[in-house]
Amino acid sequence: MTRIILTYGLISGLVIILGVIGTLIATNGGHHGAANLWLGYLIMLVALSSILVGVRQHRDQALGGTIKFRTALLIGLGIALVASIAYVLIWEVYLAATHYSFMDKYAASMLSAKRAAGVTGAAYAKAVADAETMRRQYANPLYRLPETFLEIFPVGLLIALASAALLRNPRFLPAKTRAATA
Repeated sequence: MTRIILTYGLISGLVIILGVIGTLIATNGGHHGAANLWLGYLIMLVALSSILVGVRQHRDQALGGTIKFRTALLIGLGIALVASIAYVLIWEVYLAATHYSFMDKYAASMLSAKRAAGVTGAAYAKAVADAETMRRQYANPLYRLPETFLEIFPVGLLIALASAALLRNPRFLPAKTRAATA
């Protein structure tokens, strides 16, 4: 079970971070509104589908095709935890490699969008102050690390719950038997 959790958690974490970093490189580190947000969560959803695959593999290979909800949930949460930790660690490596410039670019992009939307005066000054507060908070690892973890773990939690609920039914994605494949 530990091997499945580590294997699928690391695969999931790697897919997520490669997708997110690929998106950042493609957009030159910029923030392009809701489209990037949804793309990021789509990448997480696809990568965290490894939870379903890992739980199913454990159910079919180690448990003979049946699994209890609690066991399936714990395996799913383990995979989500490993993926989330891998995501946080690799994100920190990315930040260090880019000299922690992500938040500067992100804040500049947000302020540019405000200017393009015609925000001026006190409203723009508030946006600048909010951006500066965000930059200052993000510079603190005690703020940044949990925030990064919370970007991904809730998605993994939802997928773990759904996977446990679905896979406790042995007729959902049943294991192929040798007789059926022969």
